[in-house]
Amino acid sequence: MNMTFDELNLNTPLLNALSDMGYVYPTPIQRKAFSVIMSGRDVCGIAQTGTGKTFAYLLPALRLWKFAKDRFPQILIVVPTRELVVQVVEEVKKLSSYMTLEVVGVFGGVNMKPQALAIENGCDVVVATPGRLMDLAYNGSLRLKNIKRFVIDEVDEMLNLGFRTQLNNILDLLPPKRQNLLFSATITAEVEQIMQDNFNDPVRIEAAPMGTPLEHIEQSAYYVPNFYTKVNLLRLLLDTDESMNKVLVFVATKKLADALYAELEPAFNGKMGVIHSNKEQNHRFNTVKQFEEGSYRFIIATDIIARGLDIAEVSHVINFDMPEVPEHYIHRIGRTGRADRKGDATSFITEQEKEQLDAVEALMRYQVPILPLPDELEISTVLTEDEIPKVRMKELSTGKHIKKEEGGGAFHEKLARNKKVNVKISHKDKMMEKYGKPKSRGKKR
Repeated sequence: MNMTFDELNLNTPLLNALSDMGYVYPTPIQRKAFSVIMSGRDVCGIAQTGTGKTFAYLLPALRLWKFAKDRFPQILIVVPTRELVVQVVEEVKKLSSYMTLEVVGVFGGVNMKPQALAIENGCDVVVATPGRLMDLAYNGSLRLKNIKRFVIDEVDEMLNLGFRTQLNNILDLLPPKRQNLLFSATITAEVEQIMQDNFNDPVRIEAAPMGTPLEHIEQSAYYVPNFYTKVNLLRLLLDTDESMNKVLVFVATKKLADALYAELEPAFNGKMGVIHSNKEQNHRFNTVKQFEEGSYRFIIATDIIARGLDIAEVSHVINFDMPEVPEHYIHRIGRTGRADRKGDATSFITEQEKEQLDAVEALMRYQVPILPLPDELEISTVLTEDEIPKVRMKELSTGKHIKKEEGGGAFHEKLARNKKVNVKISHKDKMMEKYGKPKSRGKKR
């Protein structure tokens, strides 16, 4: 029989909040992490997306929290994206609905003054992106002397985004007597180094072996020749499969996200959205809101943005482009098939992306089934600028590369003034040409 939350050492306010949310059974990572974090040990949690790792650190952290009159923050949570800040803040508010606890979320791209004022007015939990956290700490708005628990969530993605220096600076500002909690989908050498330098003999807790295909998700792939055929295939699938009612479409870059949006907008105007880091914050939040509410049937997103999304009941994940990092594939497909629901993940693979598929399959130790292309799919012969082969110009007759010295001359005679020859002319000859007679420089004195 599964353990319930009632069997964990939770207080009444937390149990009431969990009951209001309809949660009865903790997930494996929540069950394994709770007692270890409650003991005060440093923890390294290895968990995939969708395993409930946010509650895995929030439940024990909030259980250990004690009210203090000075209202300086006791819990600091650092995450890589603005979207994840908003998500974690919402989770803290839900769990603390029966507690006298204040949480503040801070991130860049917006006015810092309201965030600084919210912290100065007193708070117990701060959720932050690294850059804005440093800004508030350096200007004196955020005082870190009372931090008892420091959480780094999605640390692997934080390092991918180049936040290593900010993380080191934050760790230097924190009081030495604290509990460190680190959660990540992958443990790289860089993550190991951070723990070695700053953690005190951390306990490793793993929810599932890295690379194991997520349960409840049916994976498949199509071999597709180019971008425009991918567009046609995505349009065809959306037109013919009514079960694709809440779809996340992952692309490799912001440029490709905008290009795909432009191609699909005429057919799905008002039913789709696009989010990436160049989009304004309000646009990103509004897009996610409309997707959650069902106004948008699908959204196009890059990996960085999607890492911070926690959207319930995603029916399908489409890998329009394969990720460069195999672990990101796990994160992507983990957006569907949550809470014991069936999910579906489909990848579009070009010839250039086969190596990336091989790397993903090696990581998962699982071979993704390849499906035949639908008979009604229009195969495009149009190539994007990036898909056009880059070849050196060759001489038509011989096939040899043209050398510069073999090139033909200009088609017109050069003007006389452009016919320059490097001939040295003496001063005496210059004077003769100019004045018609030798010109003396004058007698030496």
